[in-house]
Amino acid sequence: QVQVLESGGGLVQSGGSLNLSCTTSVYDFKNTAMNWFRQSPGRERELVAGISWAAGIIKYGESVKGRFTISRDNAKSTVFLQMNNLKPEDTAIYFCNVRVMGQHYWGQGTAVTVSS
Repeated sequence: QVQVLESGGGLVQSGGSLNLSCTTSVYDFKNTAMNWFRQSPGRERELVAGISWAAGIIKYGESVKGRFTISRDNAKSTVFLQMNNLKPEDTAIYFCNVRVMGQHYWGQGTAVTVSS
């Protein structure tokens, strides 16, 4: 079974920062695309950021562009999401998505709460 594990969530004040990590046991991490999604009550799941296996393609949701940075360490099979200048609307459960060979794997999520 492929394991996907997120960490780094927590409670911060507006303007604060968090660094999320996602480590996976996928057999061929080099060829994976890694994505961060988030979901909160009353809202549909949305893409936060994504990165290709070679980091040649990076994308961000419009609401986080300029504030969040996605990166990956292929040697450690890990993807990171550095979140700066957090806002209350960033409050959500953040999920790590791993895509490889047409298959999608998900972590259980890590909670981010931003107080106003």
